[in-house]
Amino acid sequence: MEQTRSRWRRLVSRRRFLGTGLAVGAGAIGTGMLPALSAEASGSLTHGDAAILRFLAALEILETDFWQQYNELGGIQDSEVPGGSGSKAYTRALQQLDADMPQYIHDNTEDEFTHFNFINHYLMANGASPVNLDSFRTLPSSKATGADQSKKRLTNLMQLTVDTSWWTRYRSRTKNPDPPFNDTFPQAVPAIATGQHPAIPRTDKDLTPTLHLQFIANTAGFHFATIEQGGSSLYPSLAQRVTSVEVLRILISIGPTETMHFQTWQDKAGNAPSITDPTTGLSFPDLNKPPFGGEDFSTSLIMPEPTVFLDRKFPVVSIIRPTETTGAAHGAARFLTDMGLFSGQSAQFFATLNDLAAQADAARKGV
Repeated sequence: MEQTRSRWRRLVSRRRFLGTGLAVGAGAIGTGMLPALSAEASGSLTHGDAAILRFLAALEILETDFWQQYNELGGIQDSEVPGGSGSKAYTRALQQLDADMPQYIHDNTEDEFTHFNFINHYLMANGASPVNLDSFRTLPSSKATGADQSKKRLTNLMQLTVDTSWWTRYRSRTKNPDPPFNDTFPQAVPAIATGQHPAIPRTDKDLTPTLHLQFIANTAGFHFATIEQGGSSLYPSLAQRVTSVEVLRILISIGPTETMHFQTWQDKAGNAPSITDPTTGLSFPDLNKPPFGGEDFSTSLIMPEPTVFLDRKFPVVSIIRPTETTGAAHGAARFLTDMGLFSGQSAQFFATLNDLAAQADAARKGV
């Protein structure tokens, strides 16, 4: 994790990206292609609108990559979402959270694919370059039976640090992470909020003992919601920066589907059984009992509690949070990086992601 943070610190200045390159067309990504990313957007798109759409397309590609890994092992494989052959043991563990988990995982995977596919086609239709991250597919697949072991990945689901503070954030009636409040929130599951944990079986050795596999499935259940709450915030955050009414329509049409995902996964995460992993000694708590319990941890609350917004002089209101627009893209990129989702990726990958975020954050609403 410290190496990852150091990479981000080294790559903050865009001057460092000159020569690292990104070809965002339909072909491979390579060196010396950065102008393709920062060139004038033609057609009806402004610089800023194209940059925001490219960043969102990139994140949706990354989301599709890890959802496909979940689907291969615990979802439904069909012509819509092809993948591996499935892991019966892992699927059973996921179904401890909800019997319909395979269908939900399949549908979430399909949704993310349609998001990046649509955005890329919209970019091309308006004379702008689409995003292609295929040259960064270098990470290994799970070696567990059921995973497509022939595929190289963009993301790593086997070394995650899962931020579960969204659980208490959406239950708080007095705090908001956005300025001017800048509040922080306790973790719902401290055991997976530090260290590195698999959310899918790494090999068939992870299939036993049963409680060890259940801990992995519980981690996945919370990771699902952790990812989707980020999308719930990112789309309205970036929507505040677009110029085109049509691009705004795209963001406010896709964004709510991310919120629907989040609501679903938040509900399922609350069903994660309270267990102790016999392999690691780490525990998933019963969130309804001390030292947890109360409204901030209740598993029966799946809708956002009203809280402060903009200024304490206003009455509390039920909202998505955070939605601060300044630095929203960089915040999303760092959030994904800090959870270990890109462990093993190259310096060029981090430079590319950071540059996409920088251009999206630089977008300004025009007239």
